Amino acid sequence: MKKIASIIVLTTFLTLGLVPLEAFALIDVSSPKAILMDAETGQVLYSKNAHTASYPASITKIMTAVLALERGNLNDYVPISRRASYIDGSRIYLLEGERVTLEQVLYGLMLESGNDAAIAIAEYIAGSVEEFAVMMNDKAVQLGAKNTNFTNPSGLPDTEHVTSAYDIALIARHAMTLPKFREIVNTVRYIIPETNMQDTRYLYSGNRLIKNTSHKYDGANGIKTGYTTAARHCFVGSAQRDGKEFITVILNEQNSNTLWDNTTALLDYAFNSFQQLPVIKKGEVIDSVEFLGTNLDVEIVTEQGFHYNYPIDAEKPHLEENIIMEAVKPTVPSGERVGHIEYKIGDKTVGTVRLIAQRNEKGNITASGMFKGKPGNSKYGLFGFLLALPVSVLTFRFIVKSRRRSRFTYTRKRNIFRRK
Repeated sequence: MKKIASIIVLTTFLTLGLVPLEAFALIDVSSPKAILMDAETGQVLYSKNAHTASYPASITKIMTAVLALERGNLNDYVPISRRASYIDGSRIYLLEGERVTLEQVLYGLMLESGNDAAIAIAEYIAGSVEEFAVMMNDKAVQLGAKNTNFTNPSGLPDTEHVTSAYDIALIARHAMTLPKFREIVNTVRYIIPETNMQDTRYLYSGNRLIKNTSHKYDGANGIKTGYTTAARHCFVGSAQRDGKEFITVILNEQNSNTLWDNTTALLDYAFNSFQQLPVIKKGEVIDSVEFLGTNLDVEIVTEQGFHYNYPIDAEKPHLEENIIMEAVKPTVPSGERVGHIEYKIGDKTVGTVRLIAQRNEKGNITASGMFKGKPGNSKYGLFGFLLALPVSVLTFRFIVKSRRRSRFTYTRKRNIFRRK
């Protein structure tokens, strides 16, 4: 494996997810489109037509909820327009002028799949359904989706409203990092109290995995059902056990019972057929920056953890790690992404972990320092000199040390840079 000889200047958004791996093909499901993904790392354990464009029906509402939670205030009253009140399909029967909070509308969106709730959220967040669709697509691209185009917040039929199993899995994976989203999609029953225009309403989830049904699944904690005549039965599922969490997506299934049976089969496959090789933890310190003329240190830490799933009866894989730093700006806010770690098995990239700058004090970091490493290994010279240059954005090259190791046998080295 060649050592990386120059810095990679990242000009595009580096997805939290990973380059998807080939399916291990020890299971097959009858549904036409399906995927099984590790919720923390994005590793794909099963894939069937997962990148094929498809109508998503109401699983569209996962993205609607994401934008509502990231851009809205749960305690705000959401204006209910005539358009929302008169929308077709599944509803929670919101009335024009009714006073309901964003939190209540979100439960109506995800449990009862209310199209009226979706329209109300779109108009509250973006001012119109059309502008909200633009936000949805921007967010989808940011999360790594390549076969998705949203035209509305509900999933009602539109020939241009499409996604794929893989893209929806990426979106769901991000959604499950939001605590309130996790709470909502793991709720079986919710009550909207009496409002200024209606009596108390009772909402019930359509997710059979979390309810007391024949398909109830141990550890299930989400996520969303969907159905239209064009899309057929769709479901995004999630389950967590013993520190492991997996996401499933099934699209275009004609039989509702088969939908749940295949979802259960995929989750069983994930929990029963794989073990995890721990690689790196969230917040693990890779190195630190010492600032010239001060006693301040800024640590370079991992933004998320990473582990690798491999079959229970297989040998532990050998993972190689490359640390790649971005171009450095003259000021670096605490929490700013400054690089990433790339993990490979042979020539195949199996994981990417972002690196961020972190310190206890708030505010910006003045980029005029050097990487310390272990005592006696301070990185003076080229890197410190470039950081001190008074320019707006520095683009430069330096050698990044590529560290080859087997994660279950090696001792981590802190000296990740070497002088040219």
